[in-house]
Amino acid sequence: MNSIQRPAVAARTVQVWSDLLCPFAHVAVHRLWETRAKLGLEDVVGFDHHVFPLELFDGPHPRRGTDTEAVGLGQIAPEAGFRVWAHADDLYPHTVLLAAEAVLAAKAQSLRASELLDRALRVGFWLESKSISHRSVILGIASGLDLDLARLTEDLDNGSYRRALMDDFAISQGDEVKGSPHLFLADGTSEHNPGITVHWEGPWAAGFPVVDSDRPEVFEDILRRAARR
Repeated sequence: MNSIQRPAVAARTVQVWSDLLCPFAHVAVHRLWETRAKLGLEDVVGFDHHVFPLELFDGPHPRRGTDTEAVGLGQIAPEAGFRVWAHADDLYPHTVLLAAEAVLAAKAQSLRASELLDRALRVGFWLESKSISHRSVILGIASGLDLDLARLTEDLDNGSYRRALMDDFAISQGDEVKGSPHLFLADGTSEHNPGITVHWEGPWAAGFPVVDSDRPEVFEDILRRAARR
Protein backbone atom coordinates (compact mmCIF):
# COMPACT_ATOMS: atom_id res chain seq x y z
CA MET A 1 0.00 0.00 0.00
CA ASN A 2 1.24 3.50 -0.86
CA SER A 3 2.41 5.17 2.35
CA ILE A 4 2.94 8.60 0.75
CA GLN A 5 -0.08 10.85 1.07
CA ARG A 6 -1.13 13.56 -1.35
CA PRO A 7 -0.09 16.88 0.21
CA ALA A 8 -2.81 19.12 1.57
CA VAL A 9 -3.94 21.90 -0.73
CA ALA A 10 -2.88 25.32 0.49
CA ALA A 11 -5.48 28.06 0.74
CA ARG A 12 -6.13 29.91 -2.50
CA THR A 13 -4.37 27.41 -4.70
CA VAL A 14 -5.42 24.85 -7.27
CA GLN A 15 -3.39 21.65 -6.94
CA VAL A 16 -2.83 20.42 -10.50
CA TRP A 17 -1.78 16.82 -11.24
CA SER A 18 -0.85 16.35 -14.87
CA ASP A 19 1.54 15.19 -17.55
CA LEU A 20 3.17 17.74 -19.86
CA LEU A 21 2.35 15.69 -22.98
CA CYS A 22 -1.29 15.08 -22.03
CA PRO A 23 -3.55 17.11 -24.37
CA PHE A 24 -6.39 17.08 -21.84
CA ALA A 25 -4.01 18.66 -19.33
CA HIS A 26 -2.98 21.23 -21.93
CA VAL A 27 -6.64 22.25 -22.27
CA ALA A 28 -7.15 22.33 -18.50
CA VAL A 29 -4.03 24.41 -17.80
CA HIS A 30 -4.89 26.80 -20.63
CA ARG A 31 -8.40 27.24 -19.25
CA LEU A 32 -7.10 27.74 -15.72
CA TRP A 33 -4.82 30.55 -16.90
CA GLU A 34 -7.46 32.19 -19.10
CA THR A 35 -10.22 31.96 -16.52
CA ARG A 36 -8.01 33.25 -13.72
CA ALA A 37 -7.17 36.29 -15.85
CA LYS A 38 -10.80 36.80 -16.85
CA LEU A 39 -11.86 36.81 -13.19
CA GLY A 40 -9.00 39.09 -12.15
CA LEU A 41 -7.57 36.49 -9.78
CA GLU A 42 -3.95 36.40 -10.97
CA ASP A 43 -2.70 37.77 -7.66
CA VAL A 44 -5.15 35.72 -5.59
CA VAL A 45 -5.03 32.09 -6.79
CA GLY A 46 -1.88 30.08 -7.50
CA PHE A 47 -1.38 26.78 -9.32
CA ASP A 48 0.52 24.08 -7.42
CA HIS A 49 1.85 21.68 -10.05
CA HIS A 50 2.40 17.98 -9.38
CA VAL A 51 3.38 15.22 -11.79
CA PHE A 52 1.13 12.43 -13.01
CA PRO A 53 3.86 10.77 -15.13
CA LEU A 54 2.05 8.83 -17.83
CA GLU A 55 5.27 7.34 -19.20
CA LEU A 56 6.00 5.62 -15.88
CA PHE A 57 2.65 3.86 -16.24
CA ASP A 58 2.59 3.23 -19.99
CA GLY A 59 6.15 3.52 -21.29
CA PRO A 60 7.56 6.11 -23.74
CA HIS A 61 5.10 8.66 -25.11
CA PRO A 62 4.01 7.57 -28.61
CA ARG A 63 3.76 10.27 -31.22
CA ARG A 64 0.71 8.68 -32.88
CA GLY A 65 -1.33 8.84 -29.69
CA THR A 66 -0.38 12.43 -29.01
CA ASP A 67 -1.11 13.56 -32.56
CA THR A 68 -4.54 11.94 -32.73
CA GLU A 69 -5.51 13.35 -29.33
CA ALA A 70 -4.28 16.80 -30.40
CA VAL A 71 -6.54 16.68 -33.45
CA GLY A 72 -9.52 15.67 -31.31
CA LEU A 73 -8.94 18.20 -28.53
CA GLY A 74 -8.09 20.95 -30.98
CA GLN A 75 -11.69 20.86 -32.16
CA ILE A 76 -13.08 21.88 -28.76
CA ALA A 77 -10.29 24.19 -27.63
CA PRO A 78 -8.52 25.59 -30.71
CA GLU A 79 -7.64 28.69 -28.67
CA ALA A 80 -5.33 26.52 -26.53
CA GLY A 81 -3.16 26.07 -29.59
CA PHE A 82 -2.70 22.53 -30.86
CA ARG A 83 -0.34 21.42 -33.59
CA VAL A 84 0.64 17.93 -34.63
CA TRP A 85 4.37 17.30 -34.29
CA ALA A 86 6.06 19.35 -37.02
CA HIS A 87 9.72 18.29 -36.77
CA ALA A 88 11.62 15.08 -37.49
CA ASP A 89 10.37 11.96 -35.76
CA ASP A 90 13.72 11.37 -34.09
CA LEU A 91 13.37 14.68 -32.22
CA TYR A 92 10.00 13.79 -30.71
CA PRO A 93 10.17 13.87 -26.87
CA HIS A 94 9.20 10.33 -25.86
CA THR A 95 10.06 11.25 -22.28
CA VAL A 96 9.36 14.46 -20.35
CA LEU A 97 10.53 13.42 -16.90
CA LEU A 98 13.39 15.94 -16.91
CA ALA A 99 11.01 18.72 -17.91
CA ALA A 100 8.58 17.71 -15.16
CA GLU A 101 11.46 17.68 -12.69
CA ALA A 102 12.37 21.20 -13.82
CA VAL A 103 8.84 22.40 -12.97
CA LEU A 104 9.18 20.93 -9.49
CA ALA A 105 12.59 22.57 -9.12
CA ALA A 106 11.09 25.90 -10.17
CA LYS A 107 8.34 25.45 -7.57
CA ALA A 108 11.02 25.47 -4.88
CA GLN A 109 11.65 29.08 -5.97
CA SER A 110 7.95 30.03 -6.02
CA LEU A 111 4.59 28.85 -7.28
CA ARG A 112 4.77 31.62 -9.85
CA ALA A 113 8.10 30.37 -11.21
CA SER A 114 6.70 26.85 -11.63
CA GLU A 115 3.48 28.16 -13.20
CA LEU A 116 5.48 30.09 -15.77
CA LEU A 117 7.78 27.20 -16.62
CA ASP A 118 4.99 24.64 -16.79
CA ARG A 119 2.99 26.85 -19.13
CA ALA A 120 5.99 27.69 -21.31
CA LEU A 121 6.95 24.02 -21.67
CA ARG A 122 3.42 23.12 -22.75
CA VAL A 123 3.32 25.94 -25.28
CA GLY A 124 6.78 24.97 -26.48
CA PHE A 125 5.67 21.42 -27.19
CA TRP A 126 2.08 21.83 -28.36
CA LEU A 127 2.49 24.96 -30.46
CA GLU A 128 6.16 25.03 -31.43
CA SER A 129 7.12 21.33 -31.60
CA LYS A 130 10.03 21.82 -29.23
CA SER A 131 11.73 18.67 -27.96
CA ILE A 132 11.15 19.37 -24.27
CA SER A 133 12.89 16.16 -23.25
CA HIS A 134 16.30 17.77 -23.76
CA ARG A 135 18.17 19.73 -21.10
CA SER A 136 19.21 22.55 -23.43
CA VAL A 137 15.64 22.99 -24.69
CA ILE A 138 14.22 23.07 -21.17
CA LEU A 139 16.78 25.61 -20.00
CA GLY A 140 16.39 27.63 -23.18
CA ILE A 141 12.66 27.94 -22.50
CA ALA A 142 13.34 28.79 -18.86
CA SER A 143 15.84 31.49 -19.80
CA GLY A 144 13.09 33.76 -21.02
CA LEU A 145 11.09 33.56 -17.79
CA ASP A 146 11.09 35.43 -14.50
CA LEU A 147 12.98 32.88 -12.41
CA ASP A 148 16.48 32.14 -11.12
CA LEU A 149 17.98 30.27 -14.09
CA ALA A 150 21.31 29.52 -12.36
CA ARG A 151 19.52 27.94 -9.41
CA LEU A 152 17.21 25.98 -11.71
CA THR A 153 20.19 24.71 -13.72
CA GLU A 154 22.04 23.59 -10.60
CA ASP A 155 18.97 21.85 -9.19
CA LEU A 156 18.32 20.10 -12.49
CA ASP A 157 21.93 18.97 -12.91
CA ASN A 158 22.05 17.70 -9.32
CA GLY A 159 18.76 15.86 -9.63
CA SER A 160 17.59 17.72 -6.54
CA TYR A 161 13.90 17.14 -7.23
CA ARG A 162 14.05 13.62 -8.67
CA ARG A 163 12.79 12.28 -5.35
CA ALA A 164 9.88 14.72 -5.40
CA LEU A 165 8.93 13.50 -8.87
CA MET A 166 9.04 9.86 -7.79
CA ASP A 167 6.97 10.69 -4.70
CA ASP A 168 4.36 12.19 -7.02
CA PHE A 169 4.48 8.98 -9.04
CA ALA A 170 3.92 6.94 -5.89
CA ILE A 171 0.88 9.07 -5.03
CA SER A 172 -0.34 8.76 -8.62
CA GLN A 173 -0.45 4.98 -8.24
CA GLY A 174 -3.02 5.29 -5.45
CA ASP A 175 -6.77 5.69 -5.77
CA GLU A 176 -7.13 9.41 -5.15
CA VAL A 177 -5.51 10.94 -8.22
CA LYS A 178 -7.44 9.50 -11.15
CA GLY A 179 -5.29 10.67 -14.05
CA SER A 180 -4.07 13.66 -16.02
CA PRO A 181 -5.37 16.24 -15.34
CA HIS A 182 -6.83 16.08 -11.85
CA LEU A 183 -7.49 19.25 -9.84
CA PHE A 184 -7.91 19.56 -6.07
CA LEU A 185 -8.96 22.51 -3.92
CA ALA A 186 -8.58 23.23 -0.22
CA ASP A 187 -12.36 22.88 0.28
CA GLY A 188 -12.24 19.23 -0.82
CA THR A 189 -13.23 19.81 -4.44
CA SER A 190 -11.83 17.08 -6.70
CA GLU A 191 -12.16 17.34 -10.48
CA HIS A 192 -10.68 14.79 -12.87
CA ASN A 193 -10.50 16.10 -16.46
CA PRO A 194 -12.84 18.95 -15.50
CA GLY A 195 -15.74 19.62 -17.83
CA ILE A 196 -14.80 16.99 -20.43
CA THR A 197 -16.07 13.48 -21.09
CA VAL A 198 -14.58 11.54 -23.98
CA HIS A 199 -14.50 8.13 -25.62
CA TRP A 200 -12.28 6.54 -28.27
CA GLU A 201 -13.42 5.36 -31.67
CA GLY A 202 -11.12 2.52 -32.62
CA PRO A 203 -7.98 1.41 -30.76
CA TRP A 204 -6.03 3.95 -28.75
CA ALA A 205 -3.28 5.69 -30.75
CA ALA A 206 -4.76 4.33 -33.97
CA GLY A 207 -8.36 5.48 -33.61
CA PHE A 208 -9.76 8.87 -32.68
CA PRO A 209 -10.87 10.55 -29.43
CA VAL A 210 -14.47 11.80 -29.52
CA VAL A 211 -15.50 14.43 -26.99
CA ASP A 212 -18.99 13.61 -25.70
CA SER A 213 -19.42 16.77 -23.63
CA ASP A 214 -17.42 19.90 -22.90
CA ARG A 215 -18.32 22.43 -20.22
CA PRO A 216 -15.52 25.01 -20.00
CA GLU A 217 -17.66 27.06 -17.62
CA VAL A 218 -16.70 24.70 -14.77
CA PHE A 219 -13.38 26.51 -14.56
CA GLU A 220 -15.09 29.67 -13.34
CA ASP A 221 -16.55 27.70 -10.46
CA ILE A 222 -13.19 26.07 -9.72
CA LEU A 223 -11.35 29.41 -9.64
CA ARG A 224 -14.04 31.13 -7.57
CA ARG A 225 -13.96 28.28 -5.06
CA ALA A 226 -10.18 28.44 -4.89
CA ALA A 227 -10.27 32.19 -4.26
CA ARG A 228 -12.38 31.83 -1.11
CA ARG A 229 -10.60 32.01 2.21
